[in-house]
Amino acid sequence: MTTSSAPSQPAVTASPPAEALDIMRRIVTAWADHDAEAFAAVFTEDATMILPGQYRKGRDQIRDFMAAGFAGPYRGTQVTGEPLDFRYLAEDVALLLTVGGVLAPGQREVSAGQAIRASWLLAERDGRWLLAAYQNSPRE
Repeated sequence: MTTSSAPSQPAVTASPPAEALDIMRRIVTAWADHDAEAFAAVFTEDATMILPGQYRKGRDQIRDFMAAGFAGPYRGTQVTGEPLDFRYLAEDVALLLTVGGVLAPGQREVSAGQAIRASWLLAERDGRWLLAAYQNSPRE
C-alpha cells in the first residue's frame, strides 16, 4: 500500500461570504500588529479557543493569552490561512474550516511543523458576525 505524507487539500466546497473573510482578515491584521485587544475583539464575550495544550474561555482569557504570546513565543511572527470549506449551520451560525499556520520571522510559507487545520464557529450577534469558537490542530 502506498501512502502520502502530505495529503492533498480538498477544494473549497462553498465560497465564504464577506463576513467570514472579514473575520479572517481581522485576525491576520491583529496578529500582524501584535494587538491582543483587537485579536480578542473578533470573538464573542463567551467564546472558546482551543489550541494544542491550551483551552481559553471568554474574550478576556483569549486577550490575555495572546498578549503573553505576542510578548513571548509569538513575538515577530505572522499568521496566515486559507479557507477549505464553509457552510451555514443556521441563519445566524456558520462553520469555516481553514488551513494555515504561524509564520516565523522572515518566513513566506508555513513550515510543515507549524501548519494547522482550524475550525471557526461563527455566530451573528446583534447584526455583527463574531467568532464563537476556534480550534486548531496540526495539519499532519
